[in-house]
This record gives sequence, C-alpha cells and structure tokens, in this order.
Amino acid sequence: MLLPKKLKHRKWHKVAGNSGAAIASRTNTLSFGGFGLQAQTESWVSSRQIEAARRAMRHALQKGGKIWIRIFPDKPVTAKGNEIPMGGGKGALDRFVRNVKPGTVMFEIDGVSRKEATEAIRLASRKLPVKTKLLVKE
Repeated sequence: MLLPKKLKHRKWHKVAGNSGAAIASRTNTLSFGGFGLQAQTESWVSSRQIEAARRAMRHALQKGGKIWIRIFPDKPVTAKGNEIPMGGGKGALDRFVRNVKPGTVMFEIDGVSRKEATEAIRLASRKLPVKTKLLVKE
C-alpha cells in the first residue's frame, strides 16, 4: 500500500465545508500514457482502494503494458474506536487518503491496445469510490 515515509503533522484538521465547484487544474491531462482513468466526481480515495485498482489493472493487462499511478494518499485520517465516550481527544491514525477532485487523472496506461486498456480501466473503476471516464490521447 502507498504510505508517506514521514509526516510533518501526524493528525490533520478536517476541512470545513465542501469545495463542490473545485475542478482539478493541474492533474487533468494525460502526461505519460496513451490511456487514462479520469475522476468525474469528488471523493476521498484511500490507499487500499488505489492498490485494489492497481491490482485489477495489472491482472487485466497480464505482463504487458505500463501503469502509472498519478495520485498519492498523503492525508492522514483518524478514527476513534466503538463505544468511546465523548471527550478523550482525537482518535488514532486510521488510514491515508487523497482528496480527488473532478477532472483528476488517477491512472495512466501505455503499451497495450485500446481494447485491453478499456477493459483494464473498467475493472479498476469498479474499485474506486468516484465516477470515472476513459481518456485517450489523440
């Protein structure tokens, strides 16, 4: 799984409000591969979900092709255990996530046919909590 090696702050504040109108401006185009998986909605994507999508793509592509992961989960999320009373501070570190905005290219594939890439991206999109679409470099 993807985890940061080092953190400046172990526990982050939750961001108040929803940035519903925010659209990705930096990671919204293909940079490496000929095919990409682009997010259409906003959500937190955990390191486990990224790894599950990567495994699904690798399984579909067999030994061919190259996969690039364009997102990295660097935001720590905490959780308190069940039946813990009010107070007692913030919970322990639970997982790492990436806040994915609409338009973000999450994965890229190259070195395979369009049919193989489409199938691999379809399988990977089932593992993610966002609606996605296939990008093709023209």
